[in-house]
Amino acid sequence: MAVAASVPRFALSRERAFWLLHLSGWSAYFALGTLSGVAHGKPSGYWVVPFTGAVTGALLTLGLRYLLRAASALPPARLLALMVVPVLLCSAGMDFALRRVLVDFCASCAPASRAAYVAYALSNIYVVLAWVGLYLGIKYYGQLQAEMRRALSARTMAHQAQLKMLRYQLNPHFLFNTLNAISTLILDRENGTANRMVLGLSAFLRHSLDSDPMQRVNLRQEIDALNLYLDIEKVRFGDRLRVEIDVQPGCWHAHVPSLLLQPLVENAIKYAVARQVAGGLLRIEARRAGERLELEVSDDGPGCWALEGGELPPGTGVGLRNTRERLQVLYGEQAGFDVRNRSPGLTVTLRLPFETGTSAIP
Repeated sequence: MAVAASVPRFALSRERAFWLLHLSGWSAYFALGTLSGVAHGKPSGYWVVPFTGAVTGALLTLGLRYLLRAASALPPARLLALMVVPVLLCSAGMDFALRRVLVDFCASCAPASRAAYVAYALSNIYVVLAWVGLYLGIKYYGQLQAEMRRALSARTMAHQAQLKMLRYQLNPHFLFNTLNAISTLILDRENGTANRMVLGLSAFLRHSLDSDPMQRVNLRQEIDALNLYLDIEKVRFGDRLRVEIDVQPGCWHAHVPSLLLQPLVENAIKYAVARQVAGGLLRIEARRAGERLELEVSDDGPGCWALEGGELPPGTGVGLRNTRERLQVLYGEQAGFDVRNRSPGLTVTLRLPFETGTSAIP
């Protein structure tokens, strides 16, 4: 038990796999040799010959295994060159043991000359080479799989770090404006309104911090979280902020990354509602288009006439850029992100796979 506890579990599993393959292979060698003897009419005690070959081969290839493990750091070409002599010796050792018992059944099988000794010594080289080839093949395959798992793990960790960075970039302008509005309300002795705004800000921040960026939520939960943010902004802007939400009935259970829409809504309020004396209309839509979910956030503000082919000008739209990068990390080519001017206003459209299964982001 103490040994098992001190050795990594994967190492024990790999060791068990080796012994299983090693013993199974040489058992198969013995079985085939015995069947071949029966097929060729050999005496009943002939099984001793393949048994001797199997036992000798199993012991000698164990020595090859320890040599291969000791030289595992060498480049493949140097490793193969190093193994030439041991493979030849292993083949000669098998033949020597086999020949000692084989002469009891075949007197003419004894080597008659030195050349015959050399020829017989090479007769089992194909078996030893097959063992070495399988050993190296399985070993390098295992190393390749381990490297692929490490690369995938590193890539997943990098994606998770990038997602968390993008999600936690809460716009400081929102906090500044909200706290400034609360301060103004307190100075104007509108304590009830200020209290509602503080409670709304507290609820939104709690939800934002508790929400794991590595999880998806259904669209209803996303809209509920968005309403926490909009409740704060409605206190600031009053009747100047008008909101319309239009979600197709079948889309409420679709899964989306948490707090995906908030940066888009914040951007629309900042550039469309806040800059107009009369305020503006903010419209949020969700619809299904085949196997994709389309989310659209639009406003009736001045738009962004600096758009070039759907691309934002440098230095603007940090929230939009973060959202686009987040979708790219999560969905790759399956995601779509489009920004376009309309008359009046600006429309941002997100396209992502329509999913209703597991909520965990891979």
